[in-house]
Amino acid sequence: MPTFTAPDGTRLAHHESGDGPPLVCLPGGPMQSAAYLGDLGGLAAHRRLIGLDPRGTGESAAPANTASYRCDRQVGDVEALREHLGLDRLDLLAHSGGANLAILYAARHPERVSRLLLITPSVYAVGLGITAEDRLTTARLRHDEPWFAPAYAALEAVTAGRGTADSWQAIAPFFHARWDEEARAFDAAGEQQRNDEAAAVYAAEGAFAPAATREALAAFPSPVLLLAGEADVSGPPRVMREFAELLPKAEFVVQPGAGHFPWRDDPERFVTTVRQFVDGELPG
Repeated sequence: MPTFTAPDGTRLAHHESGDGPPLVCLPGGPMQSAAYLGDLGGLAAHRRLIGLDPRGTGESAAPANTASYRCDRQVGDVEALREHLGLDRLDLLAHSGGANLAILYAARHPERVSRLLLITPSVYAVGLGITAEDRLTTARLRHDEPWFAPAYAALEAVTAGRGTADSWQAIAPFFHARWDEEARAFDAAGEQQRNDEAAAVYAAEGAFAPAATREALAAFPSPVLLLAGEADVSGPPRVMREFAELLPKAEFVVQPGAGHFPWRDDPERFVTTVRQFVDGELPG
């Protein structure tokens, strides 16, 4: 697996697959190996996918200083990857918690981002609020599912601050369009791919300065795709639209029926949307 050196000397790895122009991919978790992104629903047939294993995950080494797991302190890792790849500008895709890192990178290095793709993104970096009712309203779209009643009760507990480890496990079906054996296996693998110690540091105090970040984004010059899942309780569409409105050249798309992993829920629709965006053909 290709490796490169971060500014602090940590050896970092990245996955590569597919053909075509490069697309750098930052995984979520937070602090999960990029392995779970796979071929992004077949997107690797059209783009060369370069998935970064964040420090301390996957094939990347753990840093000497664990404080460097904080999100803002990883911006230099993305810049080092760009330099390693020999790219003047990046097409940059980020999923979920990885979107915080992508946003901080874009705010600090706007001239280095040619296109930014935010897939069901986390909102910490821009300081948006997601209410309990945002999540519960989105969850109720799934009321006909056989697993709905216990999962919804667990989500009520989580959003009220009464969640237990069992509650968090019980809400897992809400993140997928289909809660089947394949989704269960995907979730189980994700648990093994995430560095929980690093995740606990990722959003530590000082990681984010939302007001300054939003000011920088207001002048961000490049096209942005923000893709939300219609049924994603992690990033309800109402809040995702608000996020998109922070970026002057953002295209906002809600993928019907999708949860938190839209390339798994409807690969063909996901790939079509991404291809139309990068080709400048996405309907406004």
